[in-house]
Amino acid sequence: MSSDQKTLEQEALDSLDAMSTVPKLQGPLGRLIGWVDTCFLTLAVLALVAIAGTVLLQVCSRLFLPISISWTEELSRYLFIYMVALSVGVVMRQNRNISVELFHHMLGPRMKAAFQALICLMIGVFAFMVLPYAWQYAQNGTWQTSPTLRVPMLYIFFSTVVTYALLLLYSALGCLEGILAMCRPSAPREQES
Repeated sequence: MSSDQKTLEQEALDSLDAMSTVPKLQGPLGRLIGWVDTCFLTLAVLALVAIAGTVLLQVCSRLFLPISISWTEELSRYLFIYMVALSVGVVMRQNRNISVELFHHMLGPRMKAAFQALICLMIGVFAFMVLPYAWQYAQNGTWQTSPTLRVPMLYIFFSTVVTYALLLLYSALGCLEGILAMCRPSAPREQES
């Protein structure tokens, strides 16, 4: 694929998402964050593949075996929970979460950055407030086990801690990126308008 085609594809994707014009962190920190993003997305994709395998095993056992395997439904549910928990931060950073875009396309670059910083700040404050309660909730699972897998529910309930911790981390990153984008010197084209 040529660089012109990649540029056109990126412009098409950017036109679908007005907030993607806020620049991401660059340099060593940006590469580190990209590596962390890749790790979390890889874990989420592995969970998705495991869900597909588990459901396929469940269907095959019901069709071809004299008994159905009882733990597959429970495992697929837990894998789904962790798939969402592991991908929530990256989805937020890439602006791929569900949002209502009524006026984003009318904002200038600095206002988009300010809007991103504000939204990320609000999400971060919410995650910061909920995180201690998520930990308390996870600790409720220390004396419980799952019905068929006999896994301590602490590991399952801990997904809430992972979710809110990642939301807090990625909202801080999004807020930082928004603030840095607001503080950048204006581009020549931006000064003309």
